[in-house]
Amino acid sequence: MSLSLLLLISGLILLLAYRFYGNYVYKKFKLNDDKPAPSHALRDGIDYEPSKPIVVLGHHFASIAGAGPIVGPIIAVTFGWIPAVIWILVGGIFFGAVHDLGSMAASLKSDGKSIGVIIRNQIGLKGKQLFIIFSFSTLILVIGVFSDIIAKTFVSNPGVASASFLFIILAVAFGIMNRLVGDKKISFIILSIIGVVLMYYFVYLGMQFPFELDYKIWILALLGYAFIASVTPVSMLLQPRDYLNSFLLYGMIIAAVVGVFVANPSIEMSNEIAVSNESLGYIFPVLFVTIACGAISGFHSLVASGTTSKQLDKESDAKIVGFGGMLIESFLAIISVGAVVVLTKGDYVSRLAIEGPVSLFSTGLGGMIASLGISEEFAIGFVALTVSAFALTTLDTCTRLARFTLQEYFEDVEQPAGQFVAKNRYVSTGIVVIFSILLLLSGEFTTLWPIFGSANQLLAALALLTIAVWLIKKKENALFVTIPMFFMFTVTLASLGLFAWKNFQDEVYVLSLIAALLFILAISLIFLAFKSLKVEAKAPAKAL
Repeated sequence: MSLSLLLLISGLILLLAYRFYGNYVYKKFKLNDDKPAPSHALRDGIDYEPSKPIVVLGHHFASIAGAGPIVGPIIAVTFGWIPAVIWILVGGIFFGAVHDLGSMAASLKSDGKSIGVIIRNQIGLKGKQLFIIFSFSTLILVIGVFSDIIAKTFVSNPGVASASFLFIILAVAFGIMNRLVGDKKISFIILSIIGVVLMYYFVYLGMQFPFELDYKIWILALLGYAFIASVTPVSMLLQPRDYLNSFLLYGMIIAAVVGVFVANPSIEMSNEIAVSNESLGYIFPVLFVTIACGAISGFHSLVASGTTSKQLDKESDAKIVGFGGMLIESFLAIISVGAVVVLTKGDYVSRLAIEGPVSLFSTGLGGMIASLGISEEFAIGFVALTVSAFALTTLDTCTRLARFTLQEYFEDVEQPAGQFVAKNRYVSTGIVVIFSILLLLSGEFTTLWPIFGSANQLLAALALLTIAVWLIKKKENALFVTIPMFFMFTVTLASLGLFAWKNFQDEVYVLSLIAALLFILAISLIFLAFKSLKVEAKAPAKAL
């Protein structure tokens, strides 16, 4: 079988899913443009800002993508490329896209608030407090880990640092010009073309003028940037940077697809399916935790209900941004699998152990892009830079999301200090940055990171639970949400149980305890949800 055929079939399945199942899910959530979206009703120029669908899609896609749909699928191929492809397609369509659009829809119907607030409205205050503490802790962990990864990348490859700095300047200039352009379609298109051309030029320019700093200075600089990105108007930095950066990923995807069709490589990896792996464990539940982004990821619910819902110009834009954005990421995950299935299983295993997933992806995809007549060294460097650029996007988005969760937690605290934190974005962002610095100084982020996969999928299960309760209380048939929800809880609880037991045996008691606490958190929120539904069982239906 050729890799071209795999990409063609996968792309066709995803397009048909968007056209038919996407319409079905969109209608089930009762999204319409009868009322102004939160971006208009609560417009403040900082977080709530109506924007063009293509701009919001760029922000959303750049925020949810990162390195997730690359690293996870490549590692999961250890169990076999066929189960990896099946889970990406089935998970992306029936799990991830429903999860992302559902999180966005529930937020749109709740003044653009996050999943945590929706939990308070549907399940209760205790549920909200538990969820926000959990999600805030997860976001701080991600900020700490990505700050470390990006700082080390900038130290080892100063050209990437220079290009990233130029991207930020370009984003600010684009944001200012976009405000001046307003709603003029032709002017926006011209501005976008200029922005994208300059962005690609800055990739080259950054490599010519490397910017070298010490690791600790980079950490402070990155967290300082994250602070600024969190408190400034979303249309001035975060949104335009993500929008322009998305064209890096679009360009990489298009170049990869064309390169594959030109080179037309065959799938050399065997069809063998491994039920277990000595280092990873059993295919269930590990496969479904390893491939998160690309199939379903709880982090997406935080983005969809945290930043994206506050920028949608109208409710109908949610389909292309939420459902469509997820399916684009699923296609990227298929491409990631394609980058390694051209190797034999033996070559894949040995090279993965030596090079790591990102490097293996860069060399594999770079080689295919090079078939277009581009220098292989440049193609590999371009792919690596694209992955690094999206790591920085994850950092600034997570900082803003952590600020939102902290503010929303203190909304229900009546004391003056709590209200001060809830209403002051500078103070709440400062607290986020301080927690991140403390985590980095402790060095514990490297110890805690292995549990992120299970924690992330627990977020997905809890988001689906919230969406299901929301629909059931509206007397809507929620089967299309509850089936993925029950599956994700099964995966997550099994994963946490095995993770706790393994770390207990290895005497890593901290991770074992955290896994046990997350297990208890999941059970507690399920109990609170069913309790809430019992209270509402005889209540009249409410309009969506």
